[in-house]
Amino acid sequence: MTTHHTLPPSMKAVCFEEPGGPDVLRVESIALPTPGRGEVLIRVMAAGVNRPDLIQRQGLYPPPPGANPRLGLEIAGEVVACGAPLEEATMPAIGSRVCALTNGGGYAEYCLAPVGQCLPWPTGFDAVQAAALPETYFTVWSNLFMPALPPKGTRVLIHGGTSGIGTTAIQLVRAFGGEAFATAGSAEKCALCETLGARAINYREEDFLTRIRAMTHDEGVNIILDMIGGAYFNRNLKSLAPDGRLVIIALQGGAKAEQADLARIMTRRLIVTGSNLRPRDAAAKARIAHGLRTHVWPLLEDGTIRPLIHATYTLEQAAKAQADMEAGTHSGKIILRVATD
Repeated sequence: MTTHHTLPPSMKAVCFEEPGGPDVLRVESIALPTPGRGEVLIRVMAAGVNRPDLIQRQGLYPPPPGANPRLGLEIAGEVVACGAPLEEATMPAIGSRVCALTNGGGYAEYCLAPVGQCLPWPTGFDAVQAAALPETYFTVWSNLFMPALPPKGTRVLIHGGTSGIGTTAIQLVRAFGGEAFATAGSAEKCALCETLGARAINYREEDFLTRIRAMTHDEGVNIILDMIGGAYFNRNLKSLAPDGRLVIIALQGGAKAEQADLARIMTRRLIVTGSNLRPRDAAAKARIAHGLRTHVWPLLEDGTIRPLIHATYTLEQAAKAQADMEAGTHSGKIILRVATD
């Protein structure tokens, strides 16, 4: 292990013993982890709060084999130690500031991350802004822009337009020449989607299928990024143009779709696919990181796109942060401030 710092033997981390509501979360003192081959140890300055954290806390989303069982999938901070290097990867310098997609454990003062899942802070970003990037940007980029960038003019419907995923997807679709449509649950949230560049639909007042048909002159959209699942499945299929693609990334509306219209999938040559980022291997995540560094980081640095921050909390307020997200009133990212410079 390479380090130029005297590291403490222990650290504070958010833990829980039994599944339950936000009140099960506690800050405890645990041993400092040691980076293995191809890993870096990061002194965490800020950590993102994401819906998978909530589902894991509820006991409904067990970590994949080998993953850190504690909460926290994205962080920003300072590299303080490095394990043995991988042949194909350059280890960052001690003291470099990175944001990282972690394999768990981000709600802590220190966290391990594979080197291929680390990216430098975009120029001009602080820790809170940098911590808002990895989980949402890795998810959106891998599902909408890999293996190839969609043609300009591609129509994309994004459900949950004011979530961290939604606000990221709207901006990236627009930045790469697509036409964004988004659903949201209030006039205020719809206005935010429109400010970001989407044509918004208030799903509490209008049927999104009817509105998509009207907005696209019955042509439909080419891609749907969906985090609802079963409750929207058939209406999603009817919203797609021929050769369209439905990408399911979460199941907030249930895992079962009643009377799925398989004939429509066949006759209109639709693609229905799903994605779960956390179980993917390090090589796959490194490829996503490379695409982001090449195509997206310049847009963050020149101000074309930006993360939206809804609220920040301290590490000790992790339960309040998760309750805020669970309430569903947020727009953009919720971040834990862990340490200062």
